[in-house]
Parts: sequence; C-alpha cells; structure tokens
Amino acid sequence: MHLLILGAGFTGLSAALRLLQKGHQVTIFEKEDSFGGLAGGFKLPNWDWTLEKAYHHWFTNDDSVLNLAQELNYPVIIKRPQTNVYINGEVLALDSPLALLKFPYLSFLDRLRAGLVLFYLRSTNNYSQFENIHALPWLKKYMGEDITKKIWEPLFTGKFGEYKNEITLSWFWARIKKRTPSLAYPEGGFKSFADRVAQEVKNLGGKIFLNMEVAELGQEAGKVYIKAQGKKYLFDKAISTLPSPIFTKITRGLPSDYIERVSKIPHLHALNLILILDKPFMGGTYWLNISDSNFPYLVLAEHTNFMDSKHYGNQHILYIGNYLPSNHPYLKMKGSELLKIFDPYLKKINPTYDGSLLSYQLFAAPFAQPVVTPNYSKLIPTFKSPLPNVYVANMDMVYPWDRGTNYAVKMGEEIARLVDQN
Repeated sequence: MHLLILGAGFTGLSAALRLLQKGHQVTIFEKEDSFGGLAGGFKLPNWDWTLEKAYHHWFTNDDSVLNLAQELNYPVIIKRPQTNVYINGEVLALDSPLALLKFPYLSFLDRLRAGLVLFYLRSTNNYSQFENIHALPWLKKYMGEDITKKIWEPLFTGKFGEYKNEITLSWFWARIKKRTPSLAYPEGGFKSFADRVAQEVKNLGGKIFLNMEVAELGQEAGKVYIKAQGKKYLFDKAISTLPSPIFTKITRGLPSDYIERVSKIPHLHALNLILILDKPFMGGTYWLNISDSNFPYLVLAEHTNFMDSKHYGNQHILYIGNYLPSNHPYLKMKGSELLKIFDPYLKKINPTYDGSLLSYQLFAAPFAQPVVTPNYSKLIPTFKSPLPNVYVANMDMVYPWDRGTNYAVKMGEEIARLVDQN
C-alpha cells in the first residue's frame, strides 16, 4: 500500500519506520522545516549539540523510545539530576521519600499522609477508578489541606490556570506513577535523534517532504487525497498525527458529532523563554517547580545542570516554562517584554543573574498540552476516524499518560500495526 503520514514528529516517524519495515510505501508531509514536532530543536553556531525549543527528557522506564534508540544504536545518557521546589523564598528538595520526610513547611502528620498517598498512587495500576474524580479536592481530603495549598494547588494553577479545578485525578496519578529519579537524554539532543530516525525512514525508501502544509484531506474514488501547495496527491490510506483541531479543520466529510466531541478537549500553548548565560543560574538544580502562585511562570529548568555545558560552548541554558490558554497576553509578547516581567522573580532566586545574561530565545507551541478533565477518555479520538482509510494518532490520545516522545513513539508503533493489519 502507498501510505500517507501527516506530520514528522515522533509519532509520524515511528509509524513510518514500522510500516516501511512491513514493506509498505510511505510518504510523510511535514509543514515545518525540520523533524521532531514538539520535540524539535535548534543549534547556535558555537554549540556542538542541538537544544529543544521546550525542555525535554526521558524517564528510565520510557521503554518505547529507549528501545527505539537501542534498535538504531543511538547513544543515550542517563543521570540523576536535582529536582527541587521553590517555596517561601527557599529552594528545597522534594524528589524522594527522605526529602519529603525532612520537608520543613509541613507537619509530620501531613508528611506521613503525603508519603502514604503517593505510595498508594504509585502502587496501583487501575487508573480508570480516578477518571471521574477531580484531583485537587481528592488531594485535600487524603493528603491534607496544608500540603495541597502549599505544594499542589500552586502547581495546578501554574500548569492549568482556569482549568485547575477541573483536572482529573487520573492525570495526577500518571505523573506520580511514571516519574523516575534518574532521567535519560539522547546524545546530541532530541532533534539529532529525530534526524536519525528520519534518516532510517529514508534509508528504507520512505519519502519525507518538509515545508509542505496540507490544506485539505478527503476521499475520492476509494482513495485518500490531500491538497498541498496547490497540488493534489492520492494515497491508499492516511495517518494524521496533527492536533485534533487542525485535523477537523482540514478534513472534508467528518460527521458533525465527531467534530463536536473531539473539539471539547481544551488545549494549552507551551511558552518557553530560554536564557543563554555565561554562568550557572541555580547552582546544581536541574528542575525547579515554583510553588508560589504569584510567580509569572511555572517551572525553571537549567538544562546544563543535566547535560554538560561543554556541548553548548560552555554556556549555561535556563528554560522559563509556561502553559497558557490561546488568549493569554504573554503569547503576543516579545522575549524582551517577557523578560521584563520575569526579571524580578528570577532575581528572587538569583539576584545577580542578569550580569551573566548573553542572549535569549523565545518559542511558543500551540496544542502542546491537552487538558484532562473527567470523562476525558470518552472525548478523545480513536485510531480509526469516521472516514474509511483515514487514521488519527495525536497527543490527545496518549491518555492516561502525559504528553511526551515516549508515548509518541508507542502510539506510532501501535497505529502502524493497525494500518498494516487492515
């Protein structure tokens, strides 16, 4: 079969790889000028490695993507970086049972309750029991109001904003269940790894067209057609890895009830301001959750406290991360305007950082985070769309897990098996 894949992120690339290995003819259309999708990256002239536009890492139990790297003989680095929390003007560890027991801003009873609840969540595999439970009220009930107010509610506010009280406990369960103390990272960066997967796709005869945005998808005489750059192309089957709002916009013939259902899933933009510094910003901390609702950002991630700064011209890289609704004013601002807003809060953590600031990069990505509310599983698309021979595999569908390249690869491999067998 001649198969079309829309999107050259990790879902599209892994699906293409598996379908080519089964003997199919595969063509990928990608609107951007590079591979990797939301894990795409860039490289400055004095850097040896690429850097992601938004912070990325793997957990050591991310089997799908780690197995793919092993299959391609792609080197992976595993380290245990420091993960901390900023609370009451202090940077404190909160990444292990021992750190929780020592945490000074909670009573012993709350620390004990929190430890037992986290152990329970990590021990159970039945996430469906949590799907219709709102996370924050449940955390208040079982962990305690104090820890919820000090730790969890600020993080939910920073992550989901107006949706914070709607988030289902199954989303929180997945975050606790999946996390590992050690993290993994592909040598050279995620873009380099995506380039390697894309090269294997080409080696197997796959065709990839970059800078090719598809304007229309539909069916004609038993075939799937697309229109791109004024031309029409025909295929036997198509897999869309595009975000649901884009897929429903360009696809002709979808039933209105299908469009209405998948359109009920809210999405947030990822906004990352990346500071390039000549000195470290946070000492040895890689990941800093901000448990202070007054801060204008959710997280700081100092990439060069995870990967060695020698790969980036001995410069130090700090991500300032946010998830925002599409109407948020930050999304219309320039990097200089955002930095002016963020600066007083950055100085609470490092009062002299601006003396080491060399430059900055600003990146925004739409549809980066689906908002997981009760009954979410009833809203998400299925692999088979309502149109014959048109399949869907996008980030909305990795539920109950959170977005990430591991589940992009897993989903790509799953849909490749389905398409091959039908």
